[in-house]
Amino acid sequence: MARGPGAPGNAPSRAAPPTRIGAWRYVVLALVAALGGIYAAPNLFPPDFALQVTVDNSERPVDAALLAELAAVLANAGIAVKGSETMAAGGGLLRVGGSDDQLRGSALLQEHLNPAGRERQFVVALNLASTTPAWLEGIGGVPMTLGLDLKGGAHFVLQVDMEEALAKRLGDEAEKARDRLRAERVRYRRGAEPVQGDTIRLGFATAELRDRAIDVLDEDFRLPDYVVAEALVGGRPGLAITVQDVKKREIEANAIEQNLTGLRNRINELGVAEPLVQKLGGSRIVIDLPGVQDSAEAKRKLDKFANLEFRLEAAADNRPSELEAWDYEGRVVQLNKRVILTGDRVVHAAQGRDQETGLPVVNIRLDSQGGEMFHDATAPNIGRGMAVIFIEHKPIVTVDEVDGERVERHGSRAEKRVISLATIRDALGYNFQISGLTVREAQELAFLLRAGALAAPMYIVEERTVGASLGEENIERGMLAVTAGFALVLVFMAAYYKVFGLIADLALTLNLVVLLAVMSLLGATLTLPGIAGIVLTVGMAVDANVLIFSRIREELKTNAPARAIQAGYDRAFLTILDANVTTLFVALILFAVGSGPVAGFAVTLSIGIVTSMFTAIFGSRVLVHLVYGRRRLTKVRI
Repeated sequence: MARGPGAPGNAPSRAAPPTRIGAWRYVVLALVAALGGIYAAPNLFPPDFALQVTVDNSERPVDAALLAELAAVLANAGIAVKGSETMAAGGGLLRVGGSDDQLRGSALLQEHLNPAGRERQFVVALNLASTTPAWLEGIGGVPMTLGLDLKGGAHFVLQVDMEEALAKRLGDEAEKARDRLRAERVRYRRGAEPVQGDTIRLGFATAELRDRAIDVLDEDFRLPDYVVAEALVGGRPGLAITVQDVKKREIEANAIEQNLTGLRNRINELGVAEPLVQKLGGSRIVIDLPGVQDSAEAKRKLDKFANLEFRLEAAADNRPSELEAWDYEGRVVQLNKRVILTGDRVVHAAQGRDQETGLPVVNIRLDSQGGEMFHDATAPNIGRGMAVIFIEHKPIVTVDEVDGERVERHGSRAEKRVISLATIRDALGYNFQISGLTVREAQELAFLLRAGALAAPMYIVEERTVGASLGEENIERGMLAVTAGFALVLVFMAAYYKVFGLIADLALTLNLVVLLAVMSLLGATLTLPGIAGIVLTVGMAVDANVLIFSRIREELKTNAPARAIQAGYDRAFLTILDANVTTLFVALILFAVGSGPVAGFAVTLSIGIVTSMFTAIFGSRVLVHLVYGRRRLTKVRI
C-alpha cells in the first residue's frame, strides 16, 4: 500500500481535493462500450455448416419445394437437416450438423441435381450460414469472416508468365502495324517472325519504303510507349519498334488484371462460397477456396489456359509465306496465318448438342466488336473453308542442376490443333456453333470460354489444403490461447495493483470487445496469425497500464494522491505514445509488404494498438476518476 503526503515522513497530512473531468468523457466511454458490445455480439453466434444451392442452367427455381426435396434426399442418407431457407440474392441454404455431413451432403446433392451426361443444372457450394439474430443483422452486425486456416479449404499461389504476356501483346501490335502498312500500300518483307524479345522488326525492299513505313507508323507507335528506329533486318533496310519500360509495366498490370478477372469467373463456375482471389506482388496471384477439401478439380480448372483462333482456309491467290500447314483428320490442310478472331471476344459459351446429328457442340455468343469482325471476315468469303484452332497451354516443370542443387523451372507448352474445318455457308455474326469435339472437350471448351481468356499462362508455385477438422482444431486452440492469456493477465493485474488492477482489467476487457467489434465492422478476415495478434494485443494493452501505474507510484512519494494520479497519466502518455506508434508503423509495413498470414497478423495488431491506446489512456482514466475523483483522498490502493 502506497500512501500520499499524509503518511509519516512526508509533507503535512491533508486530503487532496477531488479532481474534475468533463462529463463528455463518461458519455464517450459509455457510447464506445455500448457500440462495441453490440457489434462484437455477432461473434458469439457460431455459424451453421450449410449447403448452398443456386441455379445454373435449370429452368426450375430454388424454392421451398425444391429445398424440401433436397432435405429428404439428405435425410434418407442419414444426414440431419437443421433448417432450410431461400436467399434474397437467389438460391437456397440447407443447414446441416457438421463438416462431415456438409461434405457428404455436397456429393449427394451434386449427384441428385446434376445427372451424368447432362449440362450442369445447379451449383452446390459449401457455405457457413449465419445464426446472428435478425435485429443485429438489421443494424449491420456481422461476425468476422474466418480465414482458410480456421475454416479449411484449398490455397494456391499462381505465377503469371510475364514474358509470354509481353510476347502475346507485341504479337498483336505487330499484326496491327502490318495492317496499317497494308492499308497505306507500303510493302514489307514477309516470312521472318517479327517479334524478337521486346522489339518488333519489319524488313523492306528499299530504304524509301522503310522511311515511308516509319512515317505511317509514327502515329500509333511513339513515345513514351514505343521508339521506332532504323535497323537492318536480314541484311536489308528495316525498322525496329522497341517497347519502353512504361509500356511494359502497363502490359504486365493489364495481364494481372485480366487474369484476376478470368480466375474469378472460373472460381464462380466452381461454385465456391466466399473465395479470395487477389494479387500478390507484381506477378503472382493468391487464391483461397474455403470449404474445398478435394483440390484436384479446382487445380485442374485453375491450371488450364486455353483459347481459340479462327482462320480462313487457303485461297488460290495466297502467297506461300501467308500459309501454314496443319493436320486435320488424317490429312494436311493449308490455313492462312492471319487470325480473324480469337476467343477473347466470346461473352458466353454453353455446351449443347446439334439438333440434326446429336453430336456435341459449343454454342458461342460474341461481343459487339467480335460480331462485327466475324461478319466482316465471313461475308466476302462464303463458300470458303474456315478452321477453328484450339490452343491449350499446358504447364511443364523441368529440373536443372544449379551449383549441385536441383532447381525446378516452371513454364508452359502450347499445343495447337484444328478441331473444326467447315465451309462458310452464310455470313456469320454474333451467334454460331463449334462442332467436332467430344463431350468432355465441349464441356472444357465451354467452361474456359465462359470464364474468359487469360492474358498469359500461369503455373501453380504453391499449393496446400487445410482440412475442415484441422480448421476447427485451430479455432479451439486459438480460443484457448486467448482465454488463458487474458485470464492470467486479469489475475496478475488484480493481485499486484489492487483497485487500480481491477480498473485495468475492465479497460482490458473493453479493449478486447472493441477490437472484435471494429474487425467485424471492417469485414476483416480472422486467421490463425490474427488470433496470435489478439494475444499480443492483450499483452500490449496491459503494458500501457503498467507504465501509468508505475508512474503514479513514483508521484505518490512527493504529491497528494489526486495530483499523483493526474501526473501519472500525463507523464506516462508520451512514453506510451512513442512505444505504440513505433509498433503501429511496423504493423503497417507488414500489412503493406506481406500477404496471407502476415497480413492477417498485421491487421489484427494494427487495430489492437489503436483500441488499446484508447482504453488504456482514455478509458482507464475515466474509470479511475469514477472511483477516486469525486472525494478527497488520503490514500489509494495501488
